[in-house]
Amino acid sequence: GDSDVTADIQLEDVKQCSEKRPGTNGSRKAKKRSLWSYLHKEVRRGYQLEEQRYEKRRAKFYAFFRIPRELERFVCYGFLQCADAFLSVLTLLPVRFALAAGLLCARLVGRRRLQPAESCDLLKGLVLLGTWLLAAQVDTSMLYHIVKSQSVIKLYIFFNMLEVADKLFSSFGQDILDALLWTATEPEPRRARRRLGLLAHLMLALAYVLLHCLLVMLQATTLSVAINSQNKALLTIMMSNNFVELKGMVFKKFAKNNLFQMACSDVRERFHYVVLLLVVIVQTMHEYSWRQEQFWSLLGDCILVLVAEVLVDWVKHAFVTRFNAISWQVYREYLTSLAYDLASSKLHMAPSDHGDLVSRRLGFTPLPLAALVLRVMAWPPCSVRLTLLTYVCLCSFKVLLNLVLLSRACSLVEQHRQSLLEDSPEKQSQRPKSPE
Repeated sequence: GDSDVTADIQLEDVKQCSEKRPGTNGSRKAKKRSLWSYLHKEVRRGYQLEEQRYEKRRAKFYAFFRIPRELERFVCYGFLQCADAFLSVLTLLPVRFALAAGLLCARLVGRRRLQPAESCDLLKGLVLLGTWLLAAQVDTSMLYHIVKSQSVIKLYIFFNMLEVADKLFSSFGQDILDALLWTATEPEPRRARRRLGLLAHLMLALAYVLLHCLLVMLQATTLSVAINSQNKALLTIMMSNNFVELKGMVFKKFAKNNLFQMACSDVRERFHYVVLLLVVIVQTMHEYSWRQEQFWSLLGDCILVLVAEVLVDWVKHAFVTRFNAISWQVYREYLTSLAYDLASSKLHMAPSDHGDLVSRRLGFTPLPLAALVLRVMAWPPCSVRLTLLTYVCLCSFKVLLNLVLLSRACSLVEQHRQSLLEDSPEKQSQRPKSPE
């Protein structure tokens, strides 16, 4: 380790100094010195720092404080990709679902087969619609009062259990949806066997998305109780729980791939918290008749939750990279990897939809969150004009966001290719690698 190397260097320095110091030779007697000369030498003693050793330590010190900036560049780009995939479910998926349903009706008349992308859109729309209709039967007011009647310790334990369950659901949820989509589009199997398998996979995917949506609804309800409570003890405990995460992460051994997985998990978690807090704000403002005073009170608590999350991520990544001797430049490789994913998803015959690529890379599944947002936003007296205006605004923002992300992705890909051309020939075939 660094301490052993430092001890060896110091021991070598002592030997060299002892060889140069007069009076250490056995043939010559050491010169006696008084107490005053000893004190004078301690006060006026000079020394010269070793350039190479201290230069490395200063570079590590500067790199430690550069990690948050590089991390935020990666997190912001990943966050916007999650937002783009989430808005795609709310804006483009309904249109694509309607077109696929119309083509399915035409297929029944004209015997025209659906394309793989159309089959995927139809199945995703059915899962989202079914989850929304089933989640609409849950009484959120009754759920809020049940959660509010529990003690602080129970709610703290319950929220931790929900957080762990959400991570577990996110880890295998996309596999369930991928299995459904592949079952619907695989070219080989027999038709009768395919229909039976498709129906079973559809029911399994619907059950997963519904359970995940209910779990996120419970998370939002618990967070709403913590924020709206007069006693802020629960909110303080939940925020301090983020710092407990440092204990389990900082002192573990991480490779570059493991660090990439942790960074992607932090991106998904941050976007997840933002959506939860937006749901809490909308529900609370609806209950308080959209009073401005209540909004500013909620906004302060929500900002505290997000700031605590960001600070924990900074400290965690700074110490993990320091203890594992990982350069800050690795976050640029991660950023380039996300850019390649986005650029490849825009090809004419892309191997997968961009939302599915984001789900596999970052572990973010937008369907449960989208179903929750639809459940919260769709009130019975909702105006048709207001709904259409909101939809048009979301579509416009989604198109603008996608163009910005695509422009940034092209820039990052071009920079990476230029750097490969400038490197040695054996490095020109390299591409940022990261675990699926």
